[in-house]
Amino acid sequence: MVQAKTWILTKHFEGFPKDSNFELKVEELPEPKDGEVLLEAVFLSVDPYMRPFSRARMQEGDVMIGTQVAKVIQSKNPAFPVGSHVVSRSGWRTHTVSDVKELIPIMSDWPQDVSLSLALGTIGMPGLTALLGIEEVLGLQKGETLLVNAAAGAVGSVVGQIAKIKGCKVVGSAGSDAKVAFLKELGFDEAFNYKTVGSLEEALKKASPEGYDCFFENVGGPFSSVAIPQMKNLGRIAVCGAISTYNDTTPQTGPYPHLTMIFKQIKMEGFMVGRWADKHPESSKRLLGWLKEGKLKVREHFTKGFEKMPAAFMGMLQGENIGKATVVV
Repeated sequence: MVQAKTWILTKHFEGFPKDSNFELKVEELPEPKDGEVLLEAVFLSVDPYMRPFSRARMQEGDVMIGTQVAKVIQSKNPAFPVGSHVVSRSGWRTHTVSDVKELIPIMSDWPQDVSLSLALGTIGMPGLTALLGIEEVLGLQKGETLLVNAAAGAVGSVVGQIAKIKGCKVVGSAGSDAKVAFLKELGFDEAFNYKTVGSLEEALKKASPEGYDCFFENVGGPFSSVAIPQMKNLGRIAVCGAISTYNDTTPQTGPYPHLTMIFKQIKMEGFMVGRWADKHPESSKRLLGWLKEGKLKVREHFTKGFEKMPAAFMGMLQGENIGKATVVV
């Protein structure tokens, strides 16, 4: 028998999460049956989507949702040998017995000098969100100008770099001077700290006086209301997230530039990366190729210890991380 540690959602979040929303439990797992495997978590992801999805897809008492890179430590399935690694949607668990239906094997040619943690970041869901949002939603073209907010995060930092690979001008906003410095290291043409500028509108105009062809939206709230009027005619907006609203107890209903959307004929589309699951394998290989060529730079924010999952989650929601936030078991 293997004992698994799990983090349980004890009570749905009201406003910002608290320690009392989580409880650490221990359970004994059965031996794997034919076709099953026993997984041991190596890296666990904490992501903004966990906050809104927890209410939409979880009941109180459920194991917290989430993705992990795990090692197969027992196997009764020849397709998943002992010692191999997979991406699993097992949630906040140290060990899992899986029927393998939702497991994604780490690509067989994964380079030894690339950390498997990147399967949760630049080569995984955040990187795929960036790449497919740019190509499938925005249709970003060489020479265009792209705005991305939360630009120092797991998705935004990849968005900006891919836009540069495609020959575009990139403007990014972030919430600290250290994050702005990171964006400059990544090659962003313009970057600013939205918390310290006197006027967000003036900062956006200064960064790109001619306006923006595309906007990769990760924040929502007042930022959108200010950014949309800066869009060019026939501008395109990919709505990936709305982290500024996730902890609100009542929905935001502030001003929204509807007439601007009409007169400038702006396209705005929300998306989740699972829509293009068939493109994930090839897209991951492209991301890995850019990484190996030095065209994609990576920074990860590690928290050590499974016991610190809630702290890592809450820290990510407060913007403590630069790059991908990951827990190391």
